[in-house]
Formats: sequence, structure tokens, C-alpha cells
Amino acid sequence: MTNDSLLRLWRRDTAPLIALALLMVAVHCFTSGAYGYFRDEFYYIACSKRLAWGYVDHPPLSIAVLAATRALFGDSMFAIRLPVVLGSGACVVLVGLLARVFGGSRRAQWLAALAYMVMGTSLAMPTFFSMNMFDHLFWLAAMLTVARVIRDEDPRLWLAFGVFVGLGLLNKISVGFFAFAIVTALGMTELRGLLWSRYAIGGAALAGLLVLPHLLWQLQHGFPTSEFIANAQRFKIAAMSPAQYLSAQVLQSNPATVPVWIYGLGALLLAPRQRRFRAFGLTYLIVLGLFVAQQAKPYYLAPAYPMLIAAGAVAIDQLSRLPQWRLLPRVAAAWLAAAGLFLAPYALPLLSPEAFVRYARAARLQAPREERKFTQELPQYIADRLAWKELTATVAQVYDALPSQERAHAAILTGNYGEAGAIEFFGPSYGLPQPISGHNNYWLWGPGPTTGDVVIAVGIPRAALLQAFENVTDAAVLSVPQAVEDEAPVFVCRGLRLSLAEAWVKLKRFI
Repeated sequence: MTNDSLLRLWRRDTAPLIALALLMVAVHCFTSGAYGYFRDEFYYIACSKRLAWGYVDHPPLSIAVLAATRALFGDSMFAIRLPVVLGSGACVVLVGLLARVFGGSRRAQWLAALAYMVMGTSLAMPTFFSMNMFDHLFWLAAMLTVARVIRDEDPRLWLAFGVFVGLGLLNKISVGFFAFAIVTALGMTELRGLLWSRYAIGGAALAGLLVLPHLLWQLQHGFPTSEFIANAQRFKIAAMSPAQYLSAQVLQSNPATVPVWIYGLGALLLAPRQRRFRAFGLTYLIVLGLFVAQQAKPYYLAPAYPMLIAAGAVAIDQLSRLPQWRLLPRVAAAWLAAAGLFLAPYALPLLSPEAFVRYARAARLQAPREERKFTQELPQYIADRLAWKELTATVAQVYDALPSQERAHAAILTGNYGEAGAIEFFGPSYGLPQPISGHNNYWLWGPGPTTGDVVIAVGIPRAALLQAFENVTDAAVLSVPQAVEDEAPVFVCRGLRLSLAEAWVKLKRFI
């Protein structure tokens, strides 16, 4: 094929995918500044000031990306969210390319990309910085690579698979479940011979080499992530029955996309045309079983759906070759576009919190409760963006009211990393000292220069404070009913009953 032919093929098949990707990026750029910073964004910014090969609750790659972004573009919401917005556009293209490898025409590729765009998780995740959007990207890159190994019978691509899995593990450990599942699934099919290759072994070695620095960090710090995961499963994540977990998948994937990915799952498992890609259908079932058994949050499964959507779009396009079904792709595209517009106010920050609640009630949409403590009507991904600057201002009023001799060495202690991160981010403009916390990596960063003589405690129950201090005085209460921190009590504590080192050990909270 000549260069001109390749260019025409690229324009015909890939240019529409890029156009959809640019639309996705434009939508998120336009809505990026709504509401406010997300709780975790404050924490990630704090982590990016303290680069390391690991953190209590996540690996280091996304933090390194954030540090580079902040160095180039600053700390605005638009700037720090730009990498995940661009990542969402890349995912749109990769889903279309996956449909192409599955044998899909240009129409199937476009339909797969559109279905991915309107998934609830695809719409919501690029609205704030986290490692989850990169997680989608690495899952998709790994899926596409395995699909090409199967289609092209080119074992050398296992090396690229190893790179994507290794980088994915440096971002979030969940891609390891995909790697385990796809290898297991291939071993269950007639394609198991693809695994017996020096390139497959080389890919595994590359993945291990890439993630080795993080594993060494875990070893050096006593494997804190294992403790974090165990505590989260025991005390934090809301338990779900298998039926509830599947119900959450319907909402988070957008009910309109369910026929597409169910059809895709069926095609991968049963259709003769997709027999060589059967391992992808088995992979979904394996990952689903693992996540249900571990009581994982429902959105953890979201990166598994692109392979089902790609296969479903291909199957729909193939069905449309029958005269009675020739309009099916157009009907499906119109259905998906309409559903995306319907779901957009639920996933994107388009409405005020009050208007959002009214819209969700009218549409009968309710996000699954993923954490036990969360009871607000707003979904947590919205409620966690409210009132952080107000919290900092409230703490500043308490700090300024202290006598000058106490203010000089007062510490600000928070109950969780959201409060600490927000005060660290907004606090300098109020003249506040660096906050400390026993939550996750803030505990590893230590108490700093504080003496513990005077402590402003934020979001910690009085009963817990009285175990450590002789005197605990009410100072303020921030009340924002729609926020996750709907009531954040602020206390002034004096007279530490034990040494600072002993108190810090007791503050440790990995969850």
C-alpha cells in the first residue's frame, strides 16, 4: 500500500474518531471551572509537592504528571485537569481503534467511540484530576495491544503490552486485574499458545521492571497500601450484593449503552465471527467476579467496558448488513447521542447543586452509595467540591483569634486529607501554618515543627480529642448541608497528655 493510500485510509477511518475526541475535550474544557476543586485534588497537589516513588493510597505516576502540569501551567482548575481531559480524548480514539481491530468498519468505529463518550464514567471522570482517567487509558492501550497480538499473530507486541501494564501499575493497581484476567482467559482458549513466547516473558519482565521502584518503596515503608486497602474494605466501602453491584454498573455505564455492551459481551462469548477474540469476553467475567468478591467500588469496573462496547458496535454494524436492520447503526447513534445529552447534567458540572438535585429527582437518577459515611442527596463526586475555601476561612478566623504568643506555635490538625489539602492550598493567603493530619500520606509526612501545646483541630470528634488533650474548647462549626463535610467542628486544644511522638503514632489512619 502506497503512502497516499495509507493517508487516505487514515483520513477516512481515523479522522472521524479524532473529531469525536476533540468534541470530548472541548466539552470538558468548557465545563472545567464549575463548582470547585475536588477533595482529592487538594491531596494530589500536596503529594505533587513531595514527589516520591509511592504514597499510602496510590502509586506515583499520576502525581508526577500533576507535578509537571503544575510547573508548566500553574494550579488553576483548568490547568490541573488538562491531562485527564486530554486523556479522555485519547480514550475515545483508542475505543474506535479497538473496534477496528475487532473487524469493525468506519461506521462501527465511530459508533463505538460515541458509545464510550456517553458512558457515565467517561463523562464524569475527566471533570476532576485523578488517576482514574489514566487508568482507562492504560487499560485501553493494553486491550488494543492484546487484540493486535491476536489479529496480527505478532508476539513482539507483548513487549508493548508489558510497558502499558507496567506504567498502568505505576498509576493504579487495578490494571493488574486486567493483565491477570486476559492472560487467564487466553489460557482458557485455543490461543493459549500465544502466551508461550519469549516476547510474552519479556513483556512480563518489562512490567515488573517498571513497577519495581514502587514495590521497593512499599517494602521500605512496610507496605502501607495493603493496610489502606484492608481498612477501606472493612470500614469505608459500602457493601453491595452482586445484584446491587450489577445495578450500579447499569447507571454508571449509562443505561443507554447497556444494549451495546451486553450485545458485545454476547458476541465475544458466542459469535463465530469473534471466536478469536473470545478471551476478551471471558476477561470481563473474570474481572467482574474478582471485583464483586472483593467488594470493590462499582466504578473500578468501568475500564473493562470499552472492549465490550467496541465488540457491540462491530456486531451492530454487521447486523445492519441485513436489509431489515440497515437503519440500526443510525438509530443506535441517535439513541446514544440523545441519552448522552440526557445524562450530561448528571455527569458534568452544568447545574447548580440545587438545580442538580431537582434534575436528578425528576430524572429518577441516583448514584450508588459507595462509602458508608456518605448520605447526602448530591453524588459524592459533586458534594466533595463544595465549601473548601469556606472551611479554610473558618479555620483562619479561629487562628487569628488566638493570643499572639499561642499563634506563633499553634498547629492545625485535620481529620482527613481533604481538609488538610484544602487548608494547605488556600491557607497561605490567610497566613495559616502548614496543616498536619494522621490520614494516609499526611501521616507519613509527619507532624513537622509543631510542639502540640496549642492545636486547632478540624473535623475530629471531641471525644477523641479529650483522650489526648486536657482542654478542648469549641471554636466554630462550618455547616454546608450539601457538602460531604456538612458539619466540620473546629476546636482549640491545649495541654497534650502524652508525648508528641506517642500522639502521632495514635493518629495514624490509613483508609
